[in-house]
Amino acid sequence: MNIDSSPSLLVAVGTAVGLGFLTSVSPCPLATNVAAMSYVARYSASRRTQLWAGLLYAIGRALAYTLVGGLITWGLLSAPSLSSFLQRHMNQLIGPLLVLVGMVLLGMLPGLPSFGGLSHSLHNRLATWGLGGSGLLGFVFALAFCPVSAALFFGSLLPLAVQHKSTLVLPAVYGIGSAAPVLVFGIAIAIGREVAGRLFERAKSADRWLLPASGWSMVAIGVYLCLTRTFGLF
Repeated sequence: MNIDSSPSLLVAVGTAVGLGFLTSVSPCPLATNVAAMSYVARYSASRRTQLWAGLLYAIGRALAYTLVGGLITWGLLSAPSLSSFLQRHMNQLIGPLLVLVGMVLLGMLPGLPSFGGLSHSLHNRLATWGLGGSGLLGFVFALAFCPVSAALFFGSLLPLAVQHKSTLVLPAVYGIGSAAPVLVFGIAIAIGREVAGRLFERAKSADRWLLPASGWSMVAIGVYLCLTRTFGLF
């Protein structure tokens, strides 16, 4: 089964898109994406090639999240005992997970390690591989998780996908949500570095309130779910 028919499915899809968007514009992934797009543009011969490179980079990111999210969700749902446990207790687990993710977004859990990385030499090598390298660069960069992106992906998207038994749709729309800002930056870089610079500054400015607002919202929703679903107080 790929996805359930819950009435809240549309809400889940919208949430997954929002989580993907937030992943892409968070400080660490945002800086990484802009740097990667700049590298790609440097080795592109024309504006059209830059646009294609940006599109393939965004597709690479979306594909990485779709495949990894889908495989992990499928694995969790395929293990009978684990699947049964998650289906029975996911409603109780969602609240604490959201609180933890919100705390990560708010910087309340410092010292968390990054889960991936990309060496400078590999980064340069992929950038010189042309359009194919652009897609691969996007795929690899998506898997270079920093604490914020890891919290959003593992702590929010995957529980949502498990809850709705979605091995494809929710990971895919999360990937699309994360690819959309990257594609906008790619178009901006193709138009002109000055346009891209202004867009980058605006994204950083928006992130100053977007990330805390999202963090506090997750904490508030998580606390509410803890009280209602985990402890049954209301």
